Parts: sequence; C-alpha cells; structure tokens
Amino acid sequence: MSGPTWSGTVLLALLLGACGDAPGPIEQVAIPTGSSFAVVTDSLAAHRVIEHPKWFKLLARVRGLDRSVRAGVYQLPRGSSAWSVMDALKRGDQLMLRITVPEGLTLAEIAPIAKEALEIPTDSFMAAANDPVSASAFVEGAMSFEGLLLPETYLVPAGVTARGLVRIMAQQGLEVWDPAWTARLDSLGMTRLHLLALASIIEGEARVNSERSVISAVYWNRIRKGMALQADPTVQYAIQMATGSRKSRLLLKDYGFPSPYNTYLNTGLPPGPVNSPGKASIEAALYPAPVPYLFFVAAGDGHHVFTRTYGEHLRAIARVRRGRGPDEE
Repeated sequence: MSGPTWSGTVLLALLLGACGDAPGPIEQVAIPTGSSFAVVTDSLAAHRVIEHPKWFKLLARVRGLDRSVRAGVYQLPRGSSAWSVMDALKRGDQLMLRITVPEGLTLAEIAPIAKEALEIPTDSFMAAANDPVSASAFVEGAMSFEGLLLPETYLVPAGVTARGLVRIMAQQGLEVWDPAWTARLDSLGMTRLHLLALASIIEGEARVNSERSVISAVYWNRIRKGMALQADPTVQYAIQMATGSRKSRLLLKDYGFPSPYNTYLNTGLPPGPVNSPGKASIEAALYPAPVPYLFFVAAGDGHHVFTRTYGEHLRAIARVRRGRGPDEE
C-alpha cells in the first residue's frame, strides 16, 4: 500500500512552516477569548509576525491546530516561522506579568495595585471582588473577597480580567490551607470566615513577627471573657468603607463610629475580615500564645507593651507617652 500523498500547496505550507527569516523585533499580539482562527491569523499578519497568512491557515488546518489556539497576550518575533508561532499558540506561551500584593491591604487598596501592574480598571476589580456569590463559593458566608485574597507575588497572564485575577488569588488562599487547620478550627468552634476576621485584626496590629501569637492571645482572652475586642483596625476599616480612605491617626471620637465592624461598639468578631491577612497571621489566630494578657499598647518602635490588668495598661500607656522603654519605671 502506498503512503499518503501530499499536494504541492500542502508541501509548500510545510516548507513555510519549517523555515523563516531571521526573527525581527518582538511584537505583542492580543488574542481575545472566542476569536476565530481567521481573526488570529489577521492579527499575526498585521503585526508582521507571519508573512504568508494563507499558507499559515492551511498549515494550521493540516496540523489540526486551527481550533486549539489559547486566548491571551503573546510576545512573538516578526518574521517567525509559522511552525514556531503555532507551537507557541498551542502551548499558550503567554506574556506573564508580575503583581505583588503585600499583607494587610484591603480590597480598596489592592485595586490600584492591580490597575498599575495589570491595567485592570479599579471599578472592574472592585465589582469582581465584591461579588458575594463568587466569594461564598470559596469561603462559606463570605459576602466579598475581603480577606480571601492571599497576599503574595503572582505571575499572571497579560490581559487577565478582574474576575480572573480575583479567582487566581482566592484559589491560592485555598491551596496554602493546611488540612491540620481544619481540625484546629473545629476544636476552637470557629468558622473559616471568623478565623480570617481574627487573622486580619492580628495582621493590622502586628509589626513584629514574634508578637503575632501574643496579640492573638490578647484577643482570644477577651473573647473568652466576653469583653469587646477594641481593635483599632476594625475602626479604620469601618471608616474606610464609609469614606473611601483611612485616617492617619484615630481620634477619640472615631471609636464611636457606627458600624457593625467597630469592635469598640460591638462585642465579638466583626462580620468579616478587615484586610488581607498573610499565612503567619492565620497561624497566629489558630495558635495563640499561652499568656494571660488582656491589653497592649504600641511602644513606638514596632513592639507592644502587654499587660494583664487595666491598671497595668494605664501605667504602660503613661510610660510610652513619656518616651520610656517598656521595662522602665
């Protein structure tokens, strides 16, 4: 039996696919989701990545690739061989962009980072991040993605949508979850949403890693005694939600700001997280230090002075205001 025969046009297409001139300048080509292969070919030709669009489409049909191109943004040299271009499109060798989200930011503070790094419009990001249906699919009871987006450095495809970015970050939060934490949650009688709320408070207060578990212990001790948490990050969050910005310093009147998030006015944990906590704060919320403290005050150098009674707390405040160290009388 004789082998398959190839027409002259197909052989020419294969030749064009295997050969090409020396690559030229890099072109950035965007292929939207749902684009037909004809549109893909026209875009490649317009950017002079390929020189023979007719034969490019023919070769793609022969290779069976005209229906398997992945959408995205690609960086391809001008004058590339058809074969190498198709390989890149098949593999999905998209341009990847870096975005770094530090710990302790709110959704409103992540939005401008996404805009600068990925050109995602702020309103699009906020709409995606405040979708309660999508958020509750990741963490039961969540009304938004506040606290669900893991602070980290990400490499994401150029052209990623706001919804896509939110899902990537939320999924990473699920992937770093230690199965042992679930058992610990059960023993504490706590939901994951409540855990993230407490972790976000710890994130907002801690400046020194070694103090995270001690700060956690203060709040756990208050919860067990039925005391109000009186956590400044919850007041700042309540104000930011209402006004669009944080205050540089809380004033006495701010502690009476009406909001279900204000833990000076409401006992127990707030309805949800007040920022994006990192893994260290989540672990601190799960495993508080075995200490009896109920109060702490910032010492001015990133550390805190921890005390057991309100009287001790007042004396610690006085020492801090006098500019003395925590161990000085």
